[in-house]
Amino acid sequence: MQEVLAAISQYLTQLGATVVLPIIITIFGVALGLKFSKAFRAGVTIGVGFIGINLVIGLLGGQVGPAAQAMADNFHVKLSIIDVGWPASAAIAFGSTIGAVIIPVGLLVNVVLLFTGLTRTLDIDLWNYWHSAMIGALVAAISGNYWLGILAAGIHLAVILSMADLTAPVVQKYFKLPDISFPHGTSAPYGLLAMPLDWVFERIPGFNKLDATPEGIQKRFGFFGETLMMGLILGLVIGVLAFPFKDPAKDVVSILTLAMSLAAAMFLLPRMVAILMEGLMPISEAARKFVQKRFPGRQFYIGLDSAVAVGQPAVIATSLILVPVTLLLAVVLAPLGNQVLPLVDLATIPFIVAIMVAVFRGNIVRSVIGGGILIGFGLFIATWVAPTFTKVAVDSGFKLGEGQTVISSLVDGANPMTGLFMWASGMGSGGVIGLSVIGLAFVVATKFWLDRRMRLQAAAAEVPVPAGESGNA
Repeated sequence: MQEVLAAISQYLTQLGATVVLPIIITIFGVALGLKFSKAFRAGVTIGVGFIGINLVIGLLGGQVGPAAQAMADNFHVKLSIIDVGWPASAAIAFGSTIGAVIIPVGLLVNVVLLFTGLTRTLDIDLWNYWHSAMIGALVAAISGNYWLGILAAGIHLAVILSMADLTAPVVQKYFKLPDISFPHGTSAPYGLLAMPLDWVFERIPGFNKLDATPEGIQKRFGFFGETLMMGLILGLVIGVLAFPFKDPAKDVVSILTLAMSLAAAMFLLPRMVAILMEGLMPISEAARKFVQKRFPGRQFYIGLDSAVAVGQPAVIATSLILVPVTLLLAVVLAPLGNQVLPLVDLATIPFIVAIMVAVFRGNIVRSVIGGGILIGFGLFIATWVAPTFTKVAVDSGFKLGEGQTVISSLVDGANPMTGLFMWASGMGSGGVIGLSVIGLAFVVATKFWLDRRMRLQAAAAEVPVPAGESGNA
């Protein structure tokens, strides 16, 4: 049985997200009652949108990575643990014994939670199950228990689905994505942790009045506050920090190329997301009608990759500012124990802050401060898990680069959920109790909170409007 599940997972992994997702969308659309032609067109359009997003993110990574390395050299940063980035992390996760069965396990967990009414998100982003596979592989590595790793992976997915449910209202409102949630292993935990931070920010006199949204910035700075110009200016600033004119002729070319690339990313990402949304809208509408007809009183969300949100101007602006901030944090926190040098995953910061920006309602200053706080703590988690992360990588067949002895990543190594699950796996009964408590607490608390919210909204909708307060002018 395990061999069959492993074969299915490996085949889907080889196909890749841009192939698997259109197939899933087509099947899902037909199941919801759409004509095959309409469902197929929606699936292909969504696939094209994701390819476009990945191309722009690739452009961003290709430019930010070398600039980050140059900044690290300029700052004389000498840290022993290398950030190998999410592409390597995903390969390690899928190459592990847990990754071999994660897609069937993940689908089973999602279906059970939906049918029991414990969660509302139908996660069609199977590719990103690798985050749960990584958690399971880490737990299996430190416990020496394969089945505990499977349990951890399943519970992690359940927790992420619960987080997606919790953050869905703010995601839908800010990004204007009806019936969508982000069960993304990178974005969801940071989005949840941003909520108490926003509560604190709202209670700081003066700071709580600061309008640092892209719209507010453009209103204040006019031409220079436009999205295109923000990308260009941030590119110039990062470029000067990375290439401080030691070789003027060469550095000027590098700075201007970086600036134009970041301006292009800021300009093109929203267009790519618009293509994806064109394909998603008929699926979303069909899902809404299907649920209303067959499950009256219940609400389902379609779970997508948070790549759908990374093209939003506040998300990309926050991310670019956090590139040098993250490197600076790595240096400042080194005497306190950090040994991770952020590199490859600096281009993935948009996924870290995507839901955070929605929680902060597009306020770039809040997002940068909140992101800096959480990433700073995350560097210590990434340092702590690095030996286990390296063991999993080597066991999965990953070849360490020249000079690399210990590796980690900013995306999953520094993730708060990684620290929580690693800690819980060392609790009673070989980790079973600790992991089970985490899963049960998240799922039950989320269901209670959302059910209560729905009852309050229903009650408010039934309150009769007093005479003279109909809202008419």
